[in-house]
Amino acid sequence: MRKFSSQESVLTDLSADLEAISLHSTSSSGGTLAPVAVAPHSSSTQNSPTLTNPTDSLSNHSPAAQSSNENSKEKPKKQLWSKAVKLDMEDETVGVEETDSGEEPTHLNLENHSMSDVGISTSDFESTANSLNETEEPEMRERRDSGVGASLTRPCRKLRWHSFQNSHRPSLNSASLEINRQSAAQLSLLQKCSLLRLTAIMEKFSVPHKQSWAWTVPKFMRRSKLPNYRGKMVFGVPLIVSVQRTGQPLPQSIQQAMRYIRSQCLDQVGIFRKSGVKSRIQNLRQMSEASPEYVNYEGQSAYDVADLLKQYFRDLPEPIFTCKLTDTFLQIYQFVPKDQRLQAVQAAIMLMPDENREVLQTLLYFLSDVASSEENQMTVGNLAVCLAPSIFHLNVSKKESTSPRLIHRRGTVGKPAQKDLNENMAATQGLSHMIANCKKLFQIPHDMILQLSSSYLLAEAQPLSLPELMEPNLQGEIQDSHPALEASIQSLLKESSERFKGWIGTLGPKNTELSCKKVEDGHPLRLWMVSTEVAAPPQVVLKRILRERHFWDEDLLQGHVVEALDKNTEVYHYVTDSMAPHPRRDFVVLRSWRTGLPHGSCLLVAFSLEHPKLPLEAGVRATVLTSQYLMEPCGTGHSRVTHICQTDFRGRSPDWYNKVFGHLCAMELVRIRDSFPVFNLCGPETKI
Repeated sequence: MRKFSSQESVLTDLSADLEAISLHSTSSSGGTLAPVAVAPHSSSTQNSPTLTNPTDSLSNHSPAAQSSNENSKEKPKKQLWSKAVKLDMEDETVGVEETDSGEEPTHLNLENHSMSDVGISTSDFESTANSLNETEEPEMRERRDSGVGASLTRPCRKLRWHSFQNSHRPSLNSASLEINRQSAAQLSLLQKCSLLRLTAIMEKFSVPHKQSWAWTVPKFMRRSKLPNYRGKMVFGVPLIVSVQRTGQPLPQSIQQAMRYIRSQCLDQVGIFRKSGVKSRIQNLRQMSEASPEYVNYEGQSAYDVADLLKQYFRDLPEPIFTCKLTDTFLQIYQFVPKDQRLQAVQAAIMLMPDENREVLQTLLYFLSDVASSEENQMTVGNLAVCLAPSIFHLNVSKKESTSPRLIHRRGTVGKPAQKDLNENMAATQGLSHMIANCKKLFQIPHDMILQLSSSYLLAEAQPLSLPELMEPNLQGEIQDSHPALEASIQSLLKESSERFKGWIGTLGPKNTELSCKKVEDGHPLRLWMVSTEVAAPPQVVLKRILRERHFWDEDLLQGHVVEALDKNTEVYHYVTDSMAPHPRRDFVVLRSWRTGLPHGSCLLVAFSLEHPKLPLEAGVRATVLTSQYLMEPCGTGHSRVTHICQTDFRGRSPDWYNKVFGHLCAMELVRIRDSFPVFNLCGPETKI
C-alpha cells in the first residue's frame, strides 16, 4: 500500500536453517555459546495500520494447530527438550471470547494532557529513584455525553501510574535492548534464536539418569473444549482474555491494588507474609468482581490487599510462566549452573506469550519496589518464600486450583515427595533471583543481537520521511500531491467496490463484523478489518475520529497537529499510555481525508512517517503501517463505518497480533460508536 524503508523478508522459516546449527556449541566448561549464523529468508506477511486523533474543526487537518506432539511410546532415554517445547509453541490455540460491547460502559475523556502530564522529559532518560511512598490520588475525569451536555464525573477507566513508569524507565544506554522496543519481525527472529540458546543450555546440563528431567507433553494440552469466561471478570480469567476485553493483561482493580500497596503500604512490617482477615479479603474479592474497572482500597488493611493479590495469581487458569514453560523455569534453577542461569531465564522469558511476559515484568518490578523498603522487613528472599507457591502454582491440589498443571500429591505417610521439595526450593530460589535481576531479564542479550547480525537489522521497519514519500515529476521537481496517500485511498475505494472480498471472518464483539487477511508486504502482521453501524452521519463520524479522539480513546495522553500540508492533509502526533511500568507509545502519522464521495461517503487514511520536529524523547515509537476508515451513509442519520488497520506497537510478537489485535481494533470502533448518543424515538403507548 504505502512505502516503507526497504525491508527484506527475513522471517520465513528461519527454523529450518536454525535447526541445522549445532545445539551443543557450549564449551565443556560451560562457557559462551558459539555464534549462531542466521540467513535472511523471504516471508509472507500482512499489511495495514491505524490512527487518528483530536483537536479543532474538520476543515483544517488530518492523516500471529496445536501439533500432535503427543509422546508416542515413551522411550527410556530422555526426550529431546527442544522438540517438546518448540512443537508446543507452534500449535498453541487460544479461545476467542465473544464479548458484548454493551456490558462495558464507555468512558469519554475530555481532559487535555500536556507533555508534562505525560511525564516525558529529558531527565527521564535515566532510571529515576522516585519515592515509592508517593501519594497518587485516583484520577477523576469529566465525561460528557456527546451532543447532550450532561456530564458525569467518574474514575478513569485506565489507571494512570506515572511514578511506577518513571521509576523503572531504562537508562539511555540500555533502552534499545529492551524487549518492548523490538518490532514484531525482530521479536519473531529473537524467539527462534532464544529457543536454540535455551535448548543448548538445557541439553548440555541435562542428567540422563534422572527421570525427572525428561520432558513430556501434559495431557491437558489436548483438550478441545474451551472454557467460557463470560461470568468472570477478574479472578480465574486468563490474561489473554483480559487483553482482548480491555487492552491490558492485568485487570484494573488488580493494578489499583498494586498501586495502593506501593504508594501507601510499603512500611507495613511483614507485607505478603502476615495473613489478612478471610472475611475482609472475600469482601475485597467481591468488590473487584463487581467493579473490575475501579475499586477504592483507601483505608483497607495492607495485609488484606496483599492476600488479594496472592489469590489473583493463584487463581489464574495457568501460572504466569504458562503450563508449558513453568517446568522449564523450575529445571533451570535445579540443574543449570548459577553463572548461566541469567541467560537461560532471559531465553525462556523470550518464549513466553507477550501478555504473560508483560504481567511478569510488572509483578517483578513491583516486588522489587516492595523489597527496597527496609521498614517492611521483606527482603527479596522473604518475598520469594511467601509468593512462589502462588506464582508457580505449587502445593495446590487439583480441587483447589483451576490450573491444568497437575501438582504431585503428598505421599501416603504425609511426607512430601522429594520432587515436590526440589520444585519448591527451585521456585523460591528462582523468584528471588528474578526479583533481584528484574532489570536484566527483559533485555535482549547483546551477544544475541551480534549473532543475528544483519538479519536483526533488516527486521527493523522504519517509516520514511516526508520528502522520501514525495515522488518527483518528470522535471525532477517534488510534487505537491502525496502519492503514498493517494495509493492508500485508491486501495480502500477498490476494496469497497469489490465488497471486501477475500477477507476471513472471525469472532469479535457483538454488533461488529471482524475479519482479517494475509498481505504479501514484507511484514509478519495480518491486515484486520472491522465494521459497525454508527448513529451519526458520515461527516460527523469523520470529525469525531479526526478532532475528538479524547471522546473514545481511553489511553490518549496527548495529541496535536504538527503540520498542515493542505486543507485535507496533515502530520499528526499523539501519545498513548500503557500498563505501568511499560513505556508509553508515541505515534507520528501522515493522514489525509476525503469528503464529497459518491452517496455522501467520507474516508480517512493514515500511516507513520519520520518527522524532523518530533524526535522520540521517551517511550516507544509505534509504527502504523496502514490505517483506513470508510464512512458510508446507511439509513437516516446513520453511517456504516469500516476500519482497516495494521500497526506494529513494538514489544509484541506476530502471535499476539493474531490473537489480540483484531479485538482491540473492534473495541476501538465500538467506543467510537458508543460515543454517539442513541435516542429512543418510541414513546409510551397511548390509547386512541
